[in-house]
Amino acid sequence: KMASKSIIPSTINPDLQKERDAASFNSEEFAAWWAGGGEQLKFKRSIKEYMYKEFDKDAFIKLQYMSHEEVTEFGINNSIAVAKKLRQLQAERNPGGDDYWPTLFEAPELWGVHLAGNPFGVMYVMVVRALKSQCTAEQWEEFGKRVARFEISATYAQTELGHGTYLRGLETRADYDRASDEFVLNSPKISSYKFWPGGLGHASNYCLVMAQLYIDNVCKGPHMFFVQVREEGSHEPRPGVHIGEIGKKLGFVGVNNGFLGLKNVRIARTRMLMRHAQVHSDGTYVKSPADVLTYFAMVSTRCIIARNCALSLGLAATISTRYSVVRRQSPINPKEPEPQIIDHVTQQLKVFPEIAAAVAYRLAYDYLWDLFNVTSNGIEQGKYEHLPELHSLSCALKVICSTDGTAGVERLRLACGGHGYLTSTNLGNIYVSTTAACTYEGENTVLLLQIGRYLMKSWRAALAGAPLAPTVKYLADVQKNPEFGEWTGSWQNLVKAMQFAAAKKTQLAFNSLAKRLANGESEEAAANQTGIELTQAAELHGRAFVFHSFVDEVIGARAKKRSSALNRVLEQLLELYLVNETLKQLSNILRFVNLTDDDLSKLQSRLETALTKIRPDAVAIVDGFDFSDRQLNSTIGSFDGNAYERIFDATLKSPMNQKSVPKSFHEHLGPFMKSNM
Repeated sequence: KMASKSIIPSTINPDLQKERDAASFNSEEFAAWWAGGGEQLKFKRSIKEYMYKEFDKDAFIKLQYMSHEEVTEFGINNSIAVAKKLRQLQAERNPGGDDYWPTLFEAPELWGVHLAGNPFGVMYVMVVRALKSQCTAEQWEEFGKRVARFEISATYAQTELGHGTYLRGLETRADYDRASDEFVLNSPKISSYKFWPGGLGHASNYCLVMAQLYIDNVCKGPHMFFVQVREEGSHEPRPGVHIGEIGKKLGFVGVNNGFLGLKNVRIARTRMLMRHAQVHSDGTYVKSPADVLTYFAMVSTRCIIARNCALSLGLAATISTRYSVVRRQSPINPKEPEPQIIDHVTQQLKVFPEIAAAVAYRLAYDYLWDLFNVTSNGIEQGKYEHLPELHSLSCALKVICSTDGTAGVERLRLACGGHGYLTSTNLGNIYVSTTAACTYEGENTVLLLQIGRYLMKSWRAALAGAPLAPTVKYLADVQKNPEFGEWTGSWQNLVKAMQFAAAKKTQLAFNSLAKRLANGESEEAAANQTGIELTQAAELHGRAFVFHSFVDEVIGARAKKRSSALNRVLEQLLELYLVNETLKQLSNILRFVNLTDDDLSKLQSRLETALTKIRPDAVAIVDGFDFSDRQLNSTIGSFDGNAYERIFDATLKSPMNQKSVPKSFHEHLGPFMKSNM
């Protein structure tokens, strides 16, 4: 009977309100800074307000109880409903533009409506971008525009059952047939099947297929082909096409990841994307000016993954911070009432560094995105010099954000105790979607090895006195000054220490590699044996970059645009991030930098002071991330802080609670107990 009347109070939990009232800064100013300016904040809020209105606010709870098939159908139906609503918004506010549709289809502001994930996300994040950068003008007119307009739906089919990150190992073949001026596509064996692309199962009728190009049985390496896989009218699979979905995964429940096998599927020669590499009708092959161009679509995706992981960490930090304020437990002083768990310093150490990390990674992403745009513009003018640095940085940030994001979300879930284990808190769901990012678009260890290779080249170049890219210049500095110098513990000094450790680890890896080569090992075998040191150097290089970009934002030129109150909070987050990460990386730093016991004690007390300073502002900071309740979808993370009532409300909505006795009692449990009487 209770379920009919809401048990959730319409007021805000007083513990949470008290935190907001006592904050030292205005969280609206933080929100405007975080959004990229006041106009951007207004824009994002107006989108959320418009988009969430017609979608069922209980859908997240209902989703937990659906069957796999129901979830898949929900994912497709719901994403189309979102698309329609966005197009409507585009027509109302800026007809003919693209600032709402399709630009915002995968935007973080709309994650809360794509509750099961978006099976068409890959289409706009990757396929349309790849087509824009790889199609000739004619190809874009002929089929690129059709995808962009969503007349047809397409996914990016690269990963196979037997190969993922290692592109050169892909087995799908495209053989050129001069007689018919066509390519013939085949999946030679089961391991050659495309496997994992989002939306491939039942949501796409076309694919951008990455396949090995063969001319006269000579392999020319992986190229992209635009292939129809289902009929446009009936959606039935095309002849020679074996297609379906891959089954249940840990997360991404409604993204409809699929498999694809091809048997003698013929496509016109003009269906190979030919802006950079070409095959002429007589079978002449024209190589792309820069091989990396084929993978440029992946670089932008890696940048976006880094941002998404930073935001996922922000979501989890918001939930955990709010819950830590309304949950009371375990008296610190036996004579006083139970304190908010956020007053336990151990709880602060679980939660506050993750807030700081979310900010650090978002700022590193901003820096990276600027470099991406510079590189992108350069490529259009035929200039490729920024590509290696961008590739290496996008790898580094993707690895750090996904690794730390995953660990951070889990730490925040554990910080919510037993209730963090409920699906209704959304923390488990945030975790499974964040951990997937450790693997897709380049498995993290493989990416670290690629960065390691870039560091080896850079170290060698520095030894020869050649100029280095800006983000690896510190390698040359360390070659010139092999001693660290004075430890002052200032922010600049902590950045320098992380760079110094990265450079010294790079040197160790370089020397190990050289030694193995001198002993007659092949380059490949030597690189494999040096893999551990290479990945360690690469990780530190990534961390040094995050340190640098965080310091630059907080004390650089842009600080003048912010109030002193906001700057003080950002400085406290920076202090916490740098000190905490330095303590975590001590084994690497101590190997190369002479720190005294006194220096280490100072770092520990700085950590404790930083936690104490953030304590009164923690709620206002996560409020400044400006996640709406519909984005958080969490019983314990809502703006009003009524965690217990919301947990219980979600509990009452379980289908099992809609009748008093389950069928299994009459059929099994009851008779079994009776038989034992």
